[in-house]
Amino acid sequence: MVEEFVFDNTEERRKTRQNGAGWVEVIVGSMFSGKSEELIRRLRRAQIARQKVQVFKPKIDDRYSIEQIASHSGMTHISKPVMTAKELLAQIEADTQVIGIDEGQFFDMELIIAVNELANSGKRVIVAGLDQDYTGRPFEPMPQLLSIAEFITKTHAICVVCGSTANYSQRTSESTERVEVGAADKYEARCRRCFVPHSDAPTNI
Repeated sequence: MVEEFVFDNTEERRKTRQNGAGWVEVIVGSMFSGKSEELIRRLRRAQIARQKVQVFKPKIDDRYSIEQIASHSGMTHISKPVMTAKELLAQIEADTQVIGIDEGQFFDMELIIAVNELANSGKRVIVAGLDQDYTGRPFEPMPQLLSIAEFITKTHAICVVCGSTANYSQRTSESTERVEVGAADKYEARCRRCFVPHSDAPTNI
């Protein structure tokens, strides 16, 4: 369960807006942990507050829709597919107040510069993505975004093997490519004990 943070409160948001300050929020976790769902929830709250919102996703992620971000639970939100952080930055409209970015791990390292630039210009930037790849290593550029973010949310899934809190994305296919777009057909949520680092050995425990 994701807790509400102070910056979601109307009074705190009003004070921040009066100061003209922007900030960065990063939502990270394994696959099936509710990252996109939490991102969509925050974006909808911003729209209810009548703030102008723009949402982006990497063009490579076409699992559910080309022009929507989608959670595994079925929640969706209109978004613009882009190839690079530079392309994303070029499409930001001057009066936009909140920027949502899904699957941040699929962007290039220039996303860090773009996110900082947007926050420095007074915008609220929310980025969701995997913090680890299928081997359990940090998945750039998410670790760097964590270091510059004002607010961080770590989401967790349920281990499909034992039912414990899951923090890893277990790849069940034979691919060794670091970027391999997929869902339940290629990945499972696993806890530390049940996670098997990818190798030639079967991933089933």
